Amino acid sequence: MDPFILYIGNKNYSSWSFRPWVALTGCGIPFEERLIPFDFDAGNPKFKDISPTGRVPVLHHGSLRVWESLSIIEYAAELFPDAGLWPTDSGDRAMARSISMEMLSGFRALRGACPMNMRREVRAIDLPEGVADDVARIETIWRDMRRRSGGPFLFGAFSAADAMYAPVVNRFRVYDLVKGADTLDYMQAMESHPAWVAWRDAALAETWIVAEDEA
Repeated sequence: MDPFILYIGNKNYSSWSFRPWVALTGCGIPFEERLIPFDFDAGNPKFKDISPTGRVPVLHHGSLRVWESLSIIEYAAELFPDAGLWPTDSGDRAMARSISMEMLSGFRALRGACPMNMRREVRAIDLPEGVADDVARIETIWRDMRRRSGGPFLFGAFSAADAMYAPVVNRFRVYDLVKGADTLDYMQAMESHPAWVAWRDAALAETWIVAEDEA
């Protein structure tokens, strides 16, 4: 089989790149990483050469191009059905996909006000309307899923659902958004995962600065 080649942006800032990277890494799916930093005001013109949308992440598999985080994860799950990207139980899979789609399409207030930033010091900011509602809904999702599964991750073992929420863990931490014991426990589980640690360490070593993401 042709190798997976995953094109990503800056590890410090690129939340959409983080999702498939941590999913594939955390589930042991081999791929080659190619990082193209978005060090221009509008990203990086090189993205147009590798992605039909002119954005990352994008997965190259032979002549195939797969873009958007969740689509990349779904494609990998089809080719590596035993990797554990999705839960084995059909009901759990449905719930995992539901909350992943909710992350994909929602929580715009949180994402707009609090960009992912791995090297940001922990500091609260004035939050616009809607962020508190987004935070509360995400905390409810995490609490309900972990109570149902027993944890430590959303569906017991690490899965694609955790990957989809991985950037939120960083946002909650560096913008000092949450205090609940259940939420902090889940965040600690995520931040201790070897795939998270590998991404974070690489992010902290980067020198690129994207001013608009330095909230």
